[in-house]
Amino acid sequence: MTTDPTPLLVLDVVGLTPALLDHMPRLKALGNRGSQASLATVLPAVTCSVQATFLTGTMPAEHGIVANGWYFRELGDILLWRQHNGLIHGDRLWDAARRLHPGYTVANVCWWYAMGVDTDYTVTPRPVYYADGRKEPDCYTRPPALHDELTDELGTFPLFNYWGPTADLVSSKWIIDATRYVNRTRRPDLTLAYVPHLDYDLQRYGPEDPRAAQAAADLDAALAPLLDEALAEGRTVVALSEYGITSVGRPVDINRALRRAGFLEVHTQDGMEYLDAMTSRAFAVADHQIAHVYVRRAEDMAGVRKVLEGLPGVGELLSDAGKKEYSLDHPRAGEFVAVAEADAWFTYYYWLDDERAPDFARLVDIHRKPGYDPAELFMDPLDPYVKVRAAKALARKKLGMRYRMDVVPLDPTAVRGSHGRLPDRPEDGPLLLCSRPDEVGGTVAAVEVKDLLLRLAGLG
Repeated sequence: MTTDPTPLLVLDVVGLTPALLDHMPRLKALGNRGSQASLATVLPAVTCSVQATFLTGTMPAEHGIVANGWYFRELGDILLWRQHNGLIHGDRLWDAARRLHPGYTVANVCWWYAMGVDTDYTVTPRPVYYADGRKEPDCYTRPPALHDELTDELGTFPLFNYWGPTADLVSSKWIIDATRYVNRTRRPDLTLAYVPHLDYDLQRYGPEDPRAAQAAADLDAALAPLLDEALAEGRTVVALSEYGITSVGRPVDINRALRRAGFLEVHTQDGMEYLDAMTSRAFAVADHQIAHVYVRRAEDMAGVRKVLEGLPGVGELLSDAGKKEYSLDHPRAGEFVAVAEADAWFTYYYWLDDERAPDFARLVDIHRKPGYDPAELFMDPLDPYVKVRAAKALARKKLGMRYRMDVVPLDPTAVRGSHGRLPDRPEDGPLLLCSRPDEVGGTVAAVEVKDLLLRLAGLG
């Protein structure tokens, strides 16, 4: 007779650091009653890469998730925030658990690469893309019936509170309540929940701003019912983070530098410029404080290196040896990986005149932009009519008409927090908290999380 595994709740509390924990009494008490450790993250310290490391116990060189997006060489296209789990290589946490305990059940509530995965229960953001071009908030679930259950119970997934200028606690509350619902109605052995709220105001205002502390306190209060229920059910609770967000003030226009040097090409349509990845000799896929630089010709390597090593804000430029040192040497990675200095981060901007920027640059459009854009968290402060135009667009949306919410600024200087490089100080890095005493201490490496969770489940 086999012993039933200990049920687990694993909370990915994005951006949680020791400093923020002081504003989160419920999570702090969880660690004080149980145990806690520093978490040694991976390069790049971004969501998709770190989550893949947690779940496979391997580094990006093995699991292949070198960033939140990269240049798909076989397609000639830059794609960020893909959702298919097949992009991850390697043995998942639940694969190992099911070999040890057949029938082990898993719920994934908003961890990334959730689609196509063989978890028992899945919830992930997924808008409805109508044929007339409209995009409406929604989510994808597995099994399909869970969609209507959650919508009836909680309302439609609040997509516009999940990312963009209106991103706030509403989306994290929905995710928390969806997690509570799945735990209550399905009783999975392992529940993974991704809670993004700290990402917003820490990137907007920086970790030292009072609004960052308030965001931490608000999230802590929202988590309280989930923590209470999980502990009452006898679940072991693990709360961890992928990275810490640190103060920045220097946006680095890496693609503009490559364009001025003659390496990056654009094509023009309707007066707008688009990055032409297929013909460019070199370009960068910017991802917070990391940029993958793809160089088409070997003879251009030295010239690209010279441009980037002379670019203010670039702290480190990794070529083959450097990528191998950080276990980032995967075919998906760029020929170079640029790492920003501590107070800097990389924009994706490639146009040299804002009048030539593509229309999506002023939109929240995470799939068409050839790089990450934290300016999407803001409404353009230089546009005195931005809120009026947003209200008109919202009215058109409510009437079922096509609309364009072109409110995002093209000036990136408002961004005050970023991540991606490895932290200079442990207090700026991520944490791991466990509800059970004496289970963790010191430093836990990201590659050790998978085996730790198996052990906490009684399967290791």
